[in-house]
Amino acid sequence: MPNPDQSDTSIRSSAEQSTQGSGKIDPQIRALLSTGESATIGKGLLIRGEITGTDSLIVEGRVEGSIHLEGNRVTVGRNGQAAANITAREVVVLGKVRGNITATDRLDIRAEGGVMGDLSAPRISIEDGAFFKGGIDIRNPELKPGGHNGQPRASSRLNKSAS
Repeated sequence: MPNPDQSDTSIRSSAEQSTQGSGKIDPQIRALLSTGESATIGKGLLIRGEITGTDSLIVEGRVEGSIHLEGNRVTVGRNGQAAANITAREVVVLGKVRGNITATDRLDIRAEGGVMGDLSAPRISIEDGAFFKGGIDIRNPELKPGGHNGQPRASSRLNKSAS
């Protein structure tokens, strides 16, 4: 039976092997690991169905279905592919996502990442070079559904792709 005290070490080891293959951890993934406990879906794994839980998640393999980790971070790594709707506190995309993403805090699509689907979050960042096709809904977390409370609200449909 695995020692619970060693789970973080095995997660880090798994992330190191799956992100680069050379045993060196990707600096962007390292920053994400240092913030707390997380689970990793390695490059060789395919998960079909619904993923829920209380840990953050790093996807370096493939996920088909849905990811629902409210209050946690979901990172789709460079090798990761998700054909899934994702709901989390924070979402970082370095790989490919086909589905809608809802973040209660922030959503980042990095330069090497791509998303086909609608985005909804109070803070959204799409780096130069990232691929995005879908709608954007920037939500004020203090705004009640159906009301405007005098606050501006942004919503648009964009097609953005690397040149």
